[in-house]
Amino acid sequence: MNKDKTMRVGIIGAGWIAEKAAITLNGLKECECYAIASRSLEKAEAFAQKWNMPKAYGSYAELIADEEVDLIYVATPHSHHYDVTKEALMAGKPCLVEKAFMANYRQAKEIVDLAHERKVFLAEAIWTRYQPALKMVNDLIWSGRIGTPRLLTATLGYSMGDKPRIMRADLCGGALLDLGVYCLNFARMFCPADIVSMEGQCVKSDTGMDLTNAITLILADGMLCNLQSSASCVGDNIGVIAGTDGNLIIDNVNNPQKITVNTCDRVFVEDIHVPQQITGYEYQFIACRQALIDGLLEPREMPHEETLYIMQLMDSLRQKWGVHYPMD
Repeated sequence: MNKDKTMRVGIIGAGWIAEKAAITLNGLKECECYAIASRSLEKAEAFAQKWNMPKAYGSYAELIADEEVDLIYVATPHSHHYDVTKEALMAGKPCLVEKAFMANYRQAKEIVDLAHERKVFLAEAIWTRYQPALKMVNDLIWSGRIGTPRLLTATLGYSMGDKPRIMRADLCGGALLDLGVYCLNFARMFCPADIVSMEGQCVKSDTGMDLTNAITLILADGMLCNLQSSASCVGDNIGVIAGTDGNLIIDNVNNPQKITVNTCDRVFVEDIHVPQQITGYEYQFIACRQALIDGLLEPREMPHEETLYIMQLMDSLRQKWGVHYPMD
């Protein structure tokens, strides 16, 4: 892609995540919210009109075939990522795929291998990996502000009722792939040492999906990470990185806005705010555009190796818990 070119984005799926992407793209000068595809043409046309998009398609294949689309954003439920991403890659279309990347590691590995084989750009849209808070927090850790990190905790919980995408196995239900993926990424973003032990427990729904889970990681450098996620309660959604000389409190592991620095005895030092954002999604689109300009097959911020590693962790946890999907 030419560095002066506006990146035209085609969105597949017309749910609320797609709306958030449309809001974001409409606020970016270097990107265009160009096309939407839904299985219902009527729904696609209504979406396009609402968000001032020039193209609307009643099938995913039509959008994939549009030669003007520079990047496809896959915004369907994660149970449906595999087929449409594979079709797009086979057509040579760069893809940004919403988290969780795929239903399981097997699907993820096949899709990543296909992207490399076809030499087509592919990225996971785990938005926290692209946001400025990642560097801000790591800079605080590396500068020694809290001493040596020893403990990380992260909680993410939303009261989601009995939504089908949470309760149904064929939609890859449960809290882990929808919410726990953020907590696992939070730990990996700030504590990248090898995981030497992983344990977890969950409370299941009547349909066999994990509604609330707790995960403990012990890392090779002596760090311990406690992670909780739930689709059945309102969590505080806070992340804490505790060190020998203080701690960092991140106000929202899902979309950090404020980092609080405390020193010994929990004495407050300062609040550090992240830059003002459109929605927080903008950073992943900007990163994809830069990667395409640079001729890369993956974004610098979320390499394929890391996407696959997270998928392996989630497969392992689901196997321990007896949470199964038809595509397993």
